[in-house]
Amino acid sequence: MSSYKIEQKRLVHRGREFHFVSYEGVLANPSKALPASPPGWYLMQSGKRISVMPQLLDQTPEAVDEGLIKWLDRHVFG
Repeated sequence: MSSYKIEQKRLVHRGREFHFVSYEGVLANPSKALPASPPGWYLMQSGKRISVMPQLLDQTPEAVDEGLIKWLDRHVFG
């Protein structure tokens, strides 16, 4: 059983609210040709989850917010 704790963040940026959720990494599955993925932050939008950035254990909440906002500026507003 995993001890991973999912985190959620709601950020308001440029007048819009965005919902981010952290997910545990997964091991590679060669039989299904799926690569491994590290724990990461995902944007939840329209019933889909979009990979944003890796989740680092030693990151402060402020650093996470800064990384998410930089991603929004590049990929949503860029």
